[in-house]
Amino acid sequence: MTVLTDRELDVDEAVHSRYSDAALARAPELCCPVSYDSGLLAAIPEDVLARDYGCGDPTRHLRPGETVLDLGSGSGKVCFIASQLVGPAGRVLGVDVNDDMLALARRSAPLVAQHTGYANVTFGKARIQDLALDLDCLGTYLAARPVRSSADLDRLDAELRRLRAESPLVADGSVDVVLSNCVLNLVRPEDKSRLFAEVFRVLRRGGRAVISDIVSDEDVPSHMQQDSDLWTGCISGAFREDCFLEAFETAGFHGIAVAARSEVPWRTVKGIEFRSVTVIAHKGKQGPCLDHKQSVIYRGPFREVTDDDGHVLRRGVRTAVCAKTFNIFAREPYRSHVDLVEPRVPVAAEDARSFPCAKGALIRDPRETKGEGYDVTTAPSGATCSPDGGCC
Repeated sequence: MTVLTDRELDVDEAVHSRYSDAALARAPELCCPVSYDSGLLAAIPEDVLARDYGCGDPTRHLRPGETVLDLGSGSGKVCFIASQLVGPAGRVLGVDVNDDMLALARRSAPLVAQHTGYANVTFGKARIQDLALDLDCLGTYLAARPVRSSADLDRLDAELRRLRAESPLVADGSVDVVLSNCVLNLVRPEDKSRLFAEVFRVLRRGGRAVISDIVSDEDVPSHMQQDSDLWTGCISGAFREDCFLEAFETAGFHGIAVAARSEVPWRTVKGIEFRSVTVIAHKGKQGPCLDHKQSVIYRGPFREVTDDDGHVLRRGVRTAVCAKTFNIFAREPYRSHVDLVEPRVPVAAEDARSFPCAKGALIRDPRETKGEGYDVTTAPSGATCSPDGGCC
């Protein structure tokens, strides 16, 4: 163990050093065993595969045509798998801050494109907690205008603002899916809330984050956080498992679910268990709540559940929801758990009134859905009648 006692651990310096070495020579101790589709791996150079240091496979949740951002893309393996899954109509951007990893990924991209028959992957340089600042562009600026005075520093500050505002590496609402594979735990603690805010910023409304990472079952004590080997080995910077999910919620995500969780810990250190999880979280619950007389019926199996906006859904009960929530429940991960009930006569947008979502459980009277004057009698639904008048 390498423990620093006379100064605080410089996380960025430690991570940069270890992963630069890992880009040049394979570091198997950084790997968490993961099974990938061998057909997708066939297109990827061996140098890339040998220097992949992930803990899960977030690419399993991609669809053709999507625009994908991979945080901490490293050797490019996740990007090259994603490239094949989204296909020629999709686009993949990998972001990393390590020059050695970027060099490996960038020189491998043409080889993958030659194998697949299309080029839809690019790699950019940025810190994943600051996705607007293109560090390649910044490097070009500094090469031409080095900082030698306070006036130069002022001009640099202005350029940083300009780059983020006018030429962001990743613009607001520009991607469908944000992926990450065992990278969030490498970010400094003080930057992690900003990191989740950045993931939320770059996603389109209706987009999702699919994040594989290492989590702990207990808080990691401070003396372990000062161990550079444990930190760069994806141990000391791990979120406690429940706090990992809360971080998505705090950032504004909804529909947060654990898609995969290793039953057996990857490592145990001082009695603390560290394991891989993959979490899927969705963006899009923000916005006005308007009443279009829609409702949902929760199918179970639980007697009662509460969603991320505080709606209480009771099993079998026709629960009133606003149009925004109704549309969210019409998609996964909710759709398979609810039945959707539309009004017999649609409510025009100009007639929709504000809906009190904050009140929790609101029951929708069936007559409100059907209309007070509804007085129809029909034959049994789906009945088949014979010529002699009998129905079965």
